[in-house]
Parts: sequence; C-alpha cells; structure tokens
Amino acid sequence: MTAAGVLVALAALSAALCVVGVLVERRRFRNAVAGGTAVVLLLMALIAELPRFDVGVVDLATALVAALLGVFVLVLTGFLLVNGIVMTRREGRRPANLLSLLAGLACLAVVVLVPLTLRLENRFLTTVTYVTLLLAAYLGFLLCSLLAYAVVYRSVGFRPGVDFVVVLGSGLVRGVVPPLLASRLDRAAALWERERERGGDPMLVTSGGRGPDEPVAEAVAMADHLVARGVPSERILREDRSRTTRENLVFSLALMAERVPDPRCAVVTNDFHAFRAALTARRAGVDGQVVGSPTARYYRPSATLREFVAILAEHRALNATIGIALVVLGVVVGLDR
Repeated sequence: MTAAGVLVALAALSAALCVVGVLVERRRFRNAVAGGTAVVLLLMALIAELPRFDVGVVDLATALVAALLGVFVLVLTGFLLVNGIVMTRREGRRPANLLSLLAGLACLAVVVLVPLTLRLENRFLTTVTYVTLLLAAYLGFLLCSLLAYAVVYRSVGFRPGVDFVVVLGSGLVRGVVPPLLASRLDRAAALWERERERGGDPMLVTSGGRGPDEPVAEAVAMADHLVARGVPSERILREDRSRTTRENLVFSLALMAERVPDPRCAVVTNDFHAFRAALTARRAGVDGQVVGSPTARYYRPSATLREFVAILAEHRALNATIGIALVVLGVVVGLDR
C-alpha cells in the first residue's frame, strides 16, 4: 500500500471513531479531535500524491496554497486585533475580554517572525520560529476541530419530551438581567412554551448564586424575568447557591432529582458556551442536551477563545506534555538548520 493509501485508511479510522463517538456520547472533546485528525490525514494523503502530477502543476498549486494561507493569516490577524479593540471598549479591560486582542498580537508576531527568519538566517531566530510554528499549528488544529465539532453538536436536533429546562446564570449588572443573560432566558422560555404545546409540562430551573456585588441571587432575578415574560412563578425552581458552571449543573440536578427520578432536561446557555457546558454536563451526570442562545457578534470571538482556553485547562497534563514535546522538536530541528 502506498503512503497515501495508508493515510487514507487512517483518516477513515479517525472518521469512524468520530461518528461512533457522536452516536454513543456526543458530549466528548475526543470526538472533535478524531474528526479534525481525519481531515488532517486526508490533506496529508493529498500532499503525498502531489509527486504524481507535473512539476509545473505542483509548483502552481503550492504557490496558490501558500498565497491563500498568507492572505487568510493576514485577514485573521486584522480581524482579531480590531475585535479585541472593540471588545475592550465595550466590555472593559478584564483579562477575559483581552483574548481576541492577544490572539491577534500572537498572529502578528508569527506574520513578522517568518519573513524575518528567512531574511536573517539566524540559528536562534530559526529555532524560535520552528517552536512558535509547531505550537501555533497544534493550537490551531485543536481550535479548528473544536469550532467544527461545535457546529456539528448544535446541528443535532433537540429531543423533545424533557422534564426540565435549566437556564445557566452569567452574572447580573447592578442587580438587573443583562442582554447576555436575557438571551438565555428568552431561549429557555421559548423551549418551555414549545414543550407545553407538544403536551408536556416541564418546569424551568434558574441557576445562579449571589455574587459579592449583587443585591439578589441570579436565580431570583432570572425567575423574575421569566415571570414578567408570562411564565407562572410556581413552574420555576430557583437554584441560588452555585458559583460555577459545574455547580449550576450539580445543584440543579439535585433539585430536579427531588421531583423526578432520572430527570431529562434541556440546558440553555449562550451559543459560544454550549459545547463546554455539554462537556461539563456529561461529567456532572446530567442527562440533557445543551441548547445555545444568540450572542452579539462582537462578543463571540473573545468568548469563544475563553471557552477554548478553559477546555485546554481541563486537559492540562496532556496538553502540557504535547506542548513540551513540540518545543523539544522545534529546538532540535531549528538547531540542525
């Protein structure tokens, strides 16, 4: 079997693992990695077949791909920088709001570093460039895999017949439900109304404790918002102790289990947070699909990067090991040049 054939076979195996993973338990990050690996292996198989073509065709294809890649990186860099500036102006300079700006600066560093290395031919600079490119390729692979799989997860149809609709809190602004949280509550209310139209009678669960700068618990303010929207107060459970997404889910599960054995639920959060919330729900033992609500466009890139960093942190030992291995590889290759 040729090298391309082996790569195609491995790609088929990775794709099969992804499909099986989706069918068995779609709330796993390994499914995203398997799907991304299948795509990378197919691209490698395509590259392995290039020598079969005429040299002129190969050179033209290589130049075209390099040009497209360069344009993509430049556009991405500009987008992230502009979005980072908009984000800090609208949401403040908290670390979580700086991620798109920092990512843009990192892309800019790569854009400057590569041509500088080619021009100066310095061994130290070459080594730094190899290390940077390897780490960027790894992180880019994981991020693209996550983004693609998140689309797959969201595209899976919502299963009707739930016992509860859980809304995850996201913080109040001077005791008032902000637009980000209101989007979740409106989506949850729409799901609740749809279930009632289908003959069900689920309860809503508002989940969120009281922060040090909040006059009331998030769960209370969220419930008031739903009541104002027409939801009967007696159909709302208020989980007012949680501080994190995991606590949101664990404490909400306890409330639901008091009323229904082995409860099925829908969990509502913003679209950028949906997949990580699904991963957390699986680990917390919650039987439910996570549904995303719309988010302002300017807010989404930085928020998505924050979710990505959080997922990396959940697998810190594995990612640190791979990162160290890539650094060592980059140093060895760079010093050999």
